[in-house]
Amino acid sequence: MKTCPFPLLPFLLLAALFAGCDTPQSQRQSGGAAAYFTSEEAGVRDGGVQLLPISTPKGEFKVWTKRFGNNPKVKVLLLNGGPGATHEYFECMESFMPAEGIEFIYYDQLGCGNSDNPQDTAMWSLPRYVEEVEQVRKALNLSKDNFYLLGHSWGGILAAEYAFKYQQHLKGLIISNMMMSCPAYGRYAQEVLAKQMKPEVLAEIRQIEAKKDFQNPRYMELLMPNFYTQHILRLPLEQWPEPVNRSFAKMNQSLYVTMQGPSEFGIAGKLANWDRTPDLPQLTVPVLSIGGQHDTMDPEHMRQIAKQVKNGAALICPQGSHMSLYDDQPTYFPGLIKFLKAVDDGSFKAGMAL
Repeated sequence: MKTCPFPLLPFLLLAALFAGCDTPQSQRQSGGAAAYFTSEEAGVRDGGVQLLPISTPKGEFKVWTKRFGNNPKVKVLLLNGGPGATHEYFECMESFMPAEGIEFIYYDQLGCGNSDNPQDTAMWSLPRYVEEVEQVRKALNLSKDNFYLLGHSWGGILAAEYAFKYQQHLKGLIISNMMMSCPAYGRYAQEVLAKQMKPEVLAEIRQIEAKKDFQNPRYMELLMPNFYTQHILRLPLEQWPEPVNRSFAKMNQSLYVTMQGPSEFGIAGKLANWDRTPDLPQLTVPVLSIGGQHDTMDPEHMRQIAKQVKNGAALICPQGSHMSLYDDQPTYFPGLIKFLKAVDDGSFKAGMAL
């Protein structure tokens, strides 16, 4: 039997030392992984899930939230897109945020995923959703000392609109893959994206849209290879990540069509005239504007958002599309994490490179 050539105690000390070198600085400063995964739940633990009561003009409903991790200084509330998708496509966050000690909170908006669905189109309105987010903030005890709001796609509209009214409660704002003008988005779709299609494909899509035959299977047959895999998620359809497919399969079509409209080229629903571009200078909270070079959203517009707010920075993912959090993760997540840490430690500067 061979004996160990090194005394056991020094070996354990060295192992602990080198293990500490691999631990992200944010975790070491906040108490490491044990602190990050510390539960604040009382009684029976259910993984950080809370059903929060929401008061609306049509009565009280409940929305679903789930906290992942614990960081008293950095808490990121996630607003899904669609409108009408679910929190589930944000599950890629679990591959990046915990290693950096960043707490994030899944949240299904009313009518989405695990939350109540009133099945009342009168409930699908931007001002009401803003007040819903504010009630969620209060219920989760989020404050200007720790509250970051990340909105993706439609969630970016909601996040921006929330900030215009309640930015005093925010520590940072992330607008991911959403222009601040729906009319400008519509023009970009018609004048830039549509023209990138083959003429015969575009002509057939136009014919279907002219007839308002959006349930025609041929519509999606044309859009998937010619639009979705070019500008929504730049991966072969058979390689689309399971959380994305699962989330999109649960889309609340009533909510989507009411707010967005049935066409994929621009917006024709309640949001058709939404334009906050002139108001961007009112935002003084640190803002990160994320876009993709191949996005349905104009990347130059995303750059301009960062310039027009008082304290902004832009992150344009060169390989990314609308789902840059999947098809350009090497750009998206390091940039997002750098922003969160810079705001947290006070080193963030407007226009800083991410």
